[in-house]
Amino acid sequence: MNRRRQRRTPESPGESLKRRKTVACERCHSHKIKCSGDQPCAKCRMVGCPNECQYPARDRQVKVSESYLEQIWTENRRLKEQSVSAANTPEGAPGDNPEPGLPQAAAAPDEGNTSIRNPLIGDRAWFHAYDPSAPPIFVGEAACTAFATRFRQFLTGTSATAHIRRTQYVKEEVIASANAGEIQWPSLQQARLLVKIAIRQICCVYHVLLQKSTLEKLEDIYRTGDFECTVNQCKFFALFAFGEAYSMRSEPSSGSRVPGTSYFARSLSLVQVLPERTSITHLETLLLLSLFSYYLNRRHSAYVLIGSAMRLGLCIGLNHNIPESQLIDPVERQHRVRIWWTIYIFDRMWASKMGLPSQILDDDIHLDMPSRIAPAQVYEEQFSDEEFLKANINLARIVGETTAKVYSRRKYNETFLQRVQKLLKALKNWVDTLPEHLRLNVDEPELNAKQITSIHLAFNQCVILATRPTLLHFLKLNETDTPNASPNTIAQERETISQPLLTLGEACIHAARHSHSVILTKWINGSLPVFGYFHAHYLFSCSLVLAMSSFAPNGSPADLGAFETGLEVLSSMSDNGNLSASEFYHNLKQVKACLDRYRQVKSNSMRRTLAATAPNEVIGSNLPTSSALLPTLPTTSTAGPAAGSIPTSLPDLLTGYTQNSNPNSNQAQSQSQEDPLARDLAGGFTTAMAFMEPTMQDFLAQSDLDLGLLHPVETFMNEAENLYSGHEFA
Repeated sequence: MNRRRQRRTPESPGESLKRRKTVACERCHSHKIKCSGDQPCAKCRMVGCPNECQYPARDRQVKVSESYLEQIWTENRRLKEQSVSAANTPEGAPGDNPEPGLPQAAAAPDEGNTSIRNPLIGDRAWFHAYDPSAPPIFVGEAACTAFATRFRQFLTGTSATAHIRRTQYVKEEVIASANAGEIQWPSLQQARLLVKIAIRQICCVYHVLLQKSTLEKLEDIYRTGDFECTVNQCKFFALFAFGEAYSMRSEPSSGSRVPGTSYFARSLSLVQVLPERTSITHLETLLLLSLFSYYLNRRHSAYVLIGSAMRLGLCIGLNHNIPESQLIDPVERQHRVRIWWTIYIFDRMWASKMGLPSQILDDDIHLDMPSRIAPAQVYEEQFSDEEFLKANINLARIVGETTAKVYSRRKYNETFLQRVQKLLKALKNWVDTLPEHLRLNVDEPELNAKQITSIHLAFNQCVILATRPTLLHFLKLNETDTPNASPNTIAQERETISQPLLTLGEACIHAARHSHSVILTKWINGSLPVFGYFHAHYLFSCSLVLAMSSFAPNGSPADLGAFETGLEVLSSMSDNGNLSASEFYHNLKQVKACLDRYRQVKSNSMRRTLAATAPNEVIGSNLPTSSALLPTLPTTSTAGPAAGSIPTSLPDLLTGYTQNSNPNSNQAQSQSQEDPLARDLAGGFTTAMAFMEPTMQDFLAQSDLDLGLLHPVETFMNEAENLYSGHEFA
């Protein structure tokens, strides 16, 4: 039976194209599966159409394992715990996920589980230009001068307030000029004095050489007349530079304000920066030159020199224990260990001063801590106290972690408060485990040795470094620009500030007061180094905090007097030739100018507010000064210097700021008995007192979950661009 073949009617090209376009939907076409051609198709009805139709999927029942459900539940709980910080995390940079198509958890590096950004800083680095023909200079946020700029930006209410340039440092031309003349070895008697002064002042704080061996080598050089050895010239000329800096007031022949610059310049010109085979003596010289660079306020040079020492030390394996069979002499073995740890301390400390990253991870160090060797006489002739050096190492480690966890642009799983809590726990453990002979003498502070005050000032600076961004944020929360707001409304708004912010701010203020009192005691006793960097730096740092405390609700108006005292001391140090003090004094003067304008604006604003709310009351001498209503600053007093002036006589520095905070001198004197700064100057405070406060103990005892959810400090992420952001100055 023949079947009749039916012929299909020919289609036009347009109809054929239309039919092909409707054959498969986009989803089926991309998956290369058969499509029904409907709108939506059968497959889209089953799984939910991804296209514009958004046709809902049919209810389906599937079987899954119990372990899979438990995994989903755990992940959901983890995301809820991080909801606060995740909600405030800024948008990622284009390069955050290097492999498209992979989830962020898989693409991000495993180290640190960096999934949450730092809430304190923006995504862009901060630069400012010195010279149009030169590259812009990077400004690290951990630097105290950078923080001073942020504080001035807060006081002026604009982020356009420019960063102050660093111009008070010894320039390359001066160093070249100082090295141009004929620099000879001094006489044997003078050389002995200079080296002994340098050892006395440096080796009690840092291990940079073997004390007895260095003196013996000096005698041997003069006995044999071997003055041409470059290695010996570099080391001893660097020591001569320190000897002159601690024993002379000026060196006009070098063209520099800092004595010892000629010897430093000669040593720097002779030192070999890139030796293929380094030596321990060469590393000693790099340490000395790096440290003296701070006396010349050449921080970048110091950082580069210690970086060279770090890399050369890694080349000879200083970060590992050397087998005794390869180095039998116990003195040389211990010297090798201590040289590495001094490099480590300098690396962490120098980086924190400029807000730059450390150059080695702690995980890459496999070296024992410093220890004593036998016999005791040999140990005491060559080395300083091993307990002090170990405390210095542990503190440097915490400083490095503080710079990374508070000021870096890394991303962390932990919230900001969780990271600060861990840092403060480490600091508390450090001070709790400090040996008794390394603690400050509170009753007679003038009897404290140089190394004791040095390490306690470094500890306070670490506390300030970890907490001062929170104090600045606290001031921003305390600030209100609401027009016609009543005092009660302002007070109620400020009561909403969480207790952790108050606690961290109080710890920052306490550390600043303590550092201020220690430095002021040394200044009055005449034991403050004239050309040193670090005391000027610590005084600048604590004075900034005290300026903030003078109008903070958890501070004291009397702290303004301490701020002005710091300004006076820095001015005197600058007049004596201290270059770093000159830089910090110039910065602090700008802060004071902004602070005076801020005070005037706020005072006028409060007067207008009170005039509007109570027009029948006399506005004048009865103006409320409670910090709950107005950022309070001391008023002019007949019992002391004016609030806006600097005390002119050093004997008044101890009492001027406690008397000028109230027009009634008798009342001011009675208040000074309870004033924390006055008690601190009298020796009533200890380094660990900030950690003894009940609020601080509660903060340290809180769980990670409480800190992550109950106290969302990351809410100020909305203002991150105003607080810590990349900014470029012309």
